[in-house]
Amino acid sequence: MIPAPPAALRAIALTGALALLGACAGHADLEDANPDPIGDFRMAHNIVVASSMQRGPLSREATPQEWQEALTAAIDERLGRFDGERMYHIATNVDGYVLAVPGIPIVAAPRSLLLVRVNVWDDSTGEIINESPRQLTIFEDISGGTLISSGLTQSREEQMENLARNAARSIQTWLEANRDWFGDDPVPEEEAEDMLAEFEQDVDLDDPQDVEPPRRTRRYPTAAERSAELPRRR
Repeated sequence: MIPAPPAALRAIALTGALALLGACAGHADLEDANPDPIGDFRMAHNIVVASSMQRGPLSREATPQEWQEALTAAIDERLGRFDGERMYHIATNVDGYVLAVPGIPIVAAPRSLLLVRVNVWDDSTGEIINESPRQLTIFEDISGGTLISSGLTQSREEQMENLARNAARSIQTWLEANRDWFGDDPVPEEEAEDMLAEFEQDVDLDDPQDVEPPRRTRRYPTAAERSAELPRRR
């Protein structure tokens, strides 16, 4: 009989499987080269600025140029599919990021995240159409609740690609929630709020606890307490 693998190896195998599923989930719609239009939206210039970004605690390092390249590619990939009749510019500013370092499954699982602000410019008028820059908080896809960290399963480059593609998806969702900017009927306010709820979380990169997943609060009984609960043998 082949002995069962140690618990640590089983946990690592699980993280690998979840990472594979996470990498495939959430971006299947990109296979559609002709998505449902967002009014008359067509992207003209895709501008990404990362010169003043903040690196969060317990994070791998990435340069402004690397973020600029990753986000530009992801936004082009997603928003470049729309072929409306009017041109708009997307301007994205990277405020901060955390690329999770390797942790111990279950015990320590730091998460990756990205903070960006976005504006939309109307090419014909040269004016910003949103009242103020939209701040979006972007988290990584892979998760086993909050127990699994991409620091265990992904390289730095893979983490950046994951976050950049999630950022592009969140920008598309924001545009869809405000489709009246592009000549469509407005989305009901409550529905628009629901669409954007997952990107609303405030994160303070100066606070390490703010970028950690919630900790398990349940107290497990000690061995002595478990023994005391067992029925006594006669």
